[in-house]
Amino acid sequence: MTARTLVTGLGIAAPTGMGIEEYWSATLAGRSAIGRVTRFDPSPYASQLAGEIHGFEAEEHLPGRLLPQTDRMTRLALVSADRAFADAGIVPSELPDYDVGVITASHSGGFEFGQNELRALWSKGGQYVSAYQSFAWFYAVNSGQISIRSGLRGPSSVVVSDQAGGLDAVAQARRQIRKGTPVVVSGAVDASICPWGWVAQLTSGRLSAGDDPDSAYLPFDDRAAGHVPGEGGALLVLESAEHTRERGAPQVYGEIAGHASTIDPRPGSDRGPTLQHAIELALGDAGVAPDDIDVVFADAAAVPDLDRSEAEAITKVFGVRGVAVTAPKTTTGRLYSGAAPLDLAAALLSIRDGVIPPTTHSVLSPSYEIDLVTGAPRPAVLRTALVLARGHGGFNSAMVVRAADASSLRGKA
Repeated sequence: MTARTLVTGLGIAAPTGMGIEEYWSATLAGRSAIGRVTRFDPSPYASQLAGEIHGFEAEEHLPGRLLPQTDRMTRLALVSADRAFADAGIVPSELPDYDVGVITASHSGGFEFGQNELRALWSKGGQYVSAYQSFAWFYAVNSGQISIRSGLRGPSSVVVSDQAGGLDAVAQARRQIRKGTPVVVSGAVDASICPWGWVAQLTSGRLSAGDDPDSAYLPFDDRAAGHVPGEGGALLVLESAEHTRERGAPQVYGEIAGHASTIDPRPGSDRGPTLQHAIELALGDAGVAPDDIDVVFADAAAVPDLDRSEAEAITKVFGVRGVAVTAPKTTTGRLYSGAAPLDLAAALLSIRDGVIPPTTHSVLSPSYEIDLVTGAPRPAVLRTALVLARGHGGFNSAMVVRAADASSLRGKA
């Protein structure tokens, strides 16, 4: 029998909270962390709002030797990995060699570190460029630094598919667990709120130019005019059911039950977007029917054409207003590759607590025939959730998570 993949630990770094309960209480309350950028002066730029993580001091959590060689995103990722392992009750050094792997996703790498070193190169000369520039900017650096810090010698890799990458990384971790690796920490943390990263993001044409934090990021709303960027994400400890049972895990948040990814055809093709196909394949992989899905965590691009195509994909699979839909990322901004793993964490916490978090600020347009949860949290009996993510360039990813009953853990893995 194929090994089931369970989630036993969460490490969350979000603008609305560093840690599970801080993030979750803010999410249910609809408290937004979107505001004017403080990490640099945004005045020269058309977009000036972001979801920033405030109050994070890396030196309070990491040894000093790591600070000169790491970008902000990597520091956040290292702390998130530590917290995920602690939440799962796992000390990696106590497990056999090669039993723990790390698979992350990245959208842009260590942009701020790279910018600082390029500034040194241009203003002072090559002798002032840090040797750590050779890897601190790299897409795979979070996986590498986590594996070194925690002594992880199992399968290690990185996935790059923009926002869809966060789900794709977790899916790759699930494959490694099915191949026999007992534990994999997976997900993504991104942070590129710096001038160089900002200019790169503006080239997408999808950033909101609004200056009101309460109306700048409005998916499925007639006022939608782009998204607000954010920083952070989540790392999840994934385990085989057998390993979870043998060690007596302190909790099981749920199961990674199904996944699929697709790529849209190039513009001008006769074929349309393929998000619907990704949803259908993910449901098939999980062995569930549309009626089994209790809530959908939407990608929520807040670009009218993209919102419309996502809403159409949802209604074609689940029917008109056939399933609850939510997008709690309106309080954090889109965290790029970190967004979907954070939605996975939110989905698992929703299942745990029997409540769907709201889509803050948005007022659903009647033209989108979906059941968008707005205003206040919605109590519900939740067993199975679907998380959607789309990346710039046509990437689509869909993942099904469901409750893992304690009784089922006593059976075969």
